[in-house]
Amino acid sequence: MSPFEVVSASRRRFLITASGAAFSRALFAQQATGTARRIAPAGPASRYVPSVKAAFVRRKEDYGMLWPGAIYDGEAARKKYTAETLAAAKRLGVKLDLRPAPIYSLAEADEWIAQAAAEKADGLFLLLLDRQQHAWPAAVKAADSRIPTVIFAPIGAAFTTNTETLAAREGVFIASTDDFRQAAYGLKMLKAGAKLREMRFVVLQGKERKDVELKPFGTKLRYVPASEFLAEYNRTPVSEEVKQLGQQLIQGATKVVGATEQDVLNGIKSYVVARNFLEREQADGITMDCLGALGKTPVSLPCIAWSAMLDHGIPAACEADLGACVTHALVQLLFDRPGFEQDPVPETVKECLIGAHCTCPTRLAGFSKPPEPYYLSHHHGMRDAVPVPQWRVGQRVTVADVEFGGKLPRPRMVISAGKVVANVAVPPAGGCVVSVMVELDGVRDLLAYPGFHQIFFYGDYKKELAAYCRLHGVEPLVV
Repeated sequence: MSPFEVVSASRRRFLITASGAAFSRALFAQQATGTARRIAPAGPASRYVPSVKAAFVRRKEDYGMLWPGAIYDGEAARKKYTAETLAAAKRLGVKLDLRPAPIYSLAEADEWIAQAAAEKADGLFLLLLDRQQHAWPAAVKAADSRIPTVIFAPIGAAFTTNTETLAAREGVFIASTDDFRQAAYGLKMLKAGAKLREMRFVVLQGKERKDVELKPFGTKLRYVPASEFLAEYNRTPVSEEVKQLGQQLIQGATKVVGATEQDVLNGIKSYVVARNFLEREQADGITMDCLGALGKTPVSLPCIAWSAMLDHGIPAACEADLGACVTHALVQLLFDRPGFEQDPVPETVKECLIGAHCTCPTRLAGFSKPPEPYYLSHHHGMRDAVPVPQWRVGQRVTVADVEFGGKLPRPRMVISAGKVVANVAVPPAGGCVVSVMVELDGVRDLLAYPGFHQIFFYGDYKKELAAYCRLHGVEPLVV
């Protein structure tokens, strides 16, 4: 049987669990010129360790009748939350400088904040074990520092009268709960903002080589002429590595429609070339004016390459879209999974939003999770080969789109959540071959849905994205 014929259902299940996963593993441990190579970010963010200053805040004397009261065992709480804070920082790869003794006065708070500013800390992490006296004034001082600040207030350490003054403040995230997981997410947001600032993207576009900074995020952009990609592609051989990865991609598919084995090999070759650029330019992510640079050439568009990179934690954006670069990076940093950049299509009968594009990751549930079933198809231009993952019907999803520049006074993020209702078959429908229909919560008029190239990703994280926006000075537009 030709590898391009539809496989049986039983063989399909076997290939999904075996060959599909093998393709992803192979991308992590490839052989090139006799030396094992891993695909991984190679830029400044991959080496940067975010630093966070942390401190407990409480009175030096006993609580007595003052809230949280003499019934509260502050020392036990401090021991418990110290262990949880250190464990979260270790798990996240954050350098945490925890003050040995709690902050016992506003003067000590001033000194601690000044030291954090002098050391250019990426964030402040305050653990309030008190509601009285200097506790919340110290939190306000931290917020006034303009260093991103996370405040953890276990039950007993906050009334709404304490939190209301900071609730709407930019640069602040308050976790008022006994559930430390929300505070740990606060640490993760501090890390994400620092990593985004340190990232470098290769932008394959235009004719000029230059380095610029993407304001206001601080992200670095290294523009490289797209012609360099084309030239390297043309001189790159179809090596044994390319053949092996191509066969694994074919064998892992449930079927192949239209595309040929050569189309697959061409796509894998684009992956090898893109990997070389990532390493050579010391970059953490990549984007390309793919249609503009390659659309009129026989060279394979980088759909397979971008899909593979997204599956392995490398932000890879289509069409040199810088907003998509930032959004991809944030989804990966905050939620440990890839996203799907798409063109939004309104469906007015079913009142849904269809996300349509030709590059989609397969590890939608997370980098450490098995890939979703996929088949191989031609691009909507009847060329190249692209993986078409099947999104889980009923799966909760989030929509995110970072926008900046133009008439916007500051960056904003369009945010929605909903559920997958269908994988649209293309053909008979037209457009991009990965077309995912989503029913958004409370959104019925999709004809004017804001943004473009929004990112779809698994999970309902509308609240978490809005929190990130407030902490890092992005306007959340929750739709």
